[in-house]
Amino acid sequence: MSEKPLARRIAERGFPSVFQAWSPADEPKSIPAEAMLARHDLIFHGPEFFGLRWNRQPTGLADGFTPESIEVAKKRRAELLTRNPNTVLLAEIRYRDAHTSYLPEDHPWWKRDKTGKRTPGWEEGGYWLLDFGNPSFRGQVAAQARAAVASGVLDGVMLDWWIDDDERLALAKSIREAIGPSALILANANDRQTPRTAPFVNGFFMECYRSKTPGDWRRIAQTLEWAQKNLRQPRINCVESWYHKSRDDKPLMRLISTLTLCLSDGYCLFSDPNDLPTPDHRHRWYDFWNKSLGRPLERGTPLGMVEKAHPLGWYRDFDRGRVVCVLPDAKPFEIQFDAPHKSAATGKVSKIHTIPPGDGDLLLLRG
Repeated sequence: MSEKPLARRIAERGFPSVFQAWSPADEPKSIPAEAMLARHDLIFHGPEFFGLRWNRQPTGLADGFTPESIEVAKKRRAELLTRNPNTVLLAEIRYRDAHTSYLPEDHPWWKRDKTGKRTPGWEEGGYWLLDFGNPSFRGQVAAQARAAVASGVLDGVMLDWWIDDDERLALAKSIREAIGPSALILANANDRQTPRTAPFVNGFFMECYRSKTPGDWRRIAQTLEWAQKNLRQPRINCVESWYHKSRDDKPLMRLISTLTLCLSDGYCLFSDPNDLPTPDHRHRWYDFWNKSLGRPLERGTPLGMVEKAHPLGWYRDFDRGRVVCVLPDAKPFEIQFDAPHKSAATGKVSKIHTIPPGDGDLLLLRG
């Protein structure tokens, strides 16, 4: 059976929709790895994860993939789409930093300080900054993005460490020209808005590492609303928060999930914090995420307002029920229905449900 076009895969999926950022869901352990992978409606990772192998070493000099690896990766894609016909696959293309093996040590595409030494890329070590201000290197990044899409394995690319500066604007233009108008670009803007590069980017990877104060949650909500209105279509916003104490912090998991559902047609993730010694973005699969809502019927509606016109939260109706999200600085919110609804959070079946602050729920129609 032939796969569905990209726009239909994005438009026809059910909700909640969950994405995988590099690392997998490792719980529950009873579910095989490929079956767990296919539960995610959007997956991004390095090209090698999907079975591709660059056609040159070091990989920073490659401009394509070996023919043998393309065939292997196409088979894996087909298997994933058989399990989940609506999943979207993206390759991270390195442009800001890379492992020391990415280029020869003396290559001009490394970013160097005034003394000529390479510049460390991030605190955890082993990665060095790349000079994407160099037009020649931007051309190489665009060529690798083109190769990823042209392979027939990926639906687009993911770009990490994204802000709205001149060099990234030039890079976004180059990549968009290289991959064409229909392929996807996902950019890790965290909770920042990027109006200059918005016409070229289909979605934000919102890696929301700040999520402990009401102000944090208002900023996340404002950026998500902005992204849902202003980024390029089709939109694929991906919103992640990290647990504060443990994976059992289910109110926080429900809060990020329902916020994403109320304010976007995007994808959510609740994962381990980056400061753990284990790989970043590992996570559990929660029953709360199992498809149950169908399609949205309308946009999210504010529950009420607090000072400076900030919403207390939102609700949004779907085919099979209502999503409610209540921000941490709100009061408990009571909602009444004419017919009984079942809470995905508590299992309670009632016409009346109360959602605590800093929590959310899926209230599902019975029958």
